Amino acid sequence: MSAWKFCAAALVLALAFAAPARAQDPAAEKIQSFYNVLLDTMKHGPQLGMQGRFKALEPAVDATFDIPAMIQFIVGPAWANTGASDKTALTTAFRRMTVANYAANFTKFDGEQFNVDPNVRQRGPDKLVQTTLVPQGDKPVALVYRMRDTTGSWKVIDVFYEGTISELTTRRSDFAATLSSGGPSALVAKINQLTDNLLNGTAKGSQ
Repeated sequence: MSAWKFCAAALVLALAFAAPARAQDPAAEKIQSFYNVLLDTMKHGPQLGMQGRFKALEPAVDATFDIPAMIQFIVGPAWANTGASDKTALTTAFRRMTVANYAANFTKFDGEQFNVDPNVRQRGPDKLVQTTLVPQGDKPVALVYRMRDTTGSWKVIDVFYEGTISELTTRRSDFAATLSSGGPSALVAKINQLTDNLLNGTAKGSQ
């Protein structure tokens, strides 16, 4: 047998007995897909402008985040006594703010990296997807996505900054006084004002 035939046969045998590659967890895949869209939007960010980034990110946010579950947690026990029209208004307002947050804070690409850990952790019915945002020339930021499958697809129900600071718990605390004093309509107005500030570039921390 010639040398090249021997090498070819050895390669075939090696492939035949090699362990199959582990499929990536579907929850991690969902976050990776979101990051891919976010990075692409950032690379075209200046040309798209704020409204263009907002429209580009809307489908990705809808596919990745369980907005109804998130706003329900933010409102808390009062959700049970909230009317259907107010629930719809709150959900719509929070969705708009979620999209605007990404459109306003990820405006362009400067060499950032989004790393997704394939080793997903299980916590009861939920999964924790650990990721790291690595800004160019700055320290990495840990972002952990808590995900739940309630409709046949894994979706984010909370985001933890630096691994411990819950976005939803923070929002719930920030919005509690408004909800208590003015009810759902006041909270919708507050969320919409915050979103308008993001879209207009007047929110603190927006770029």
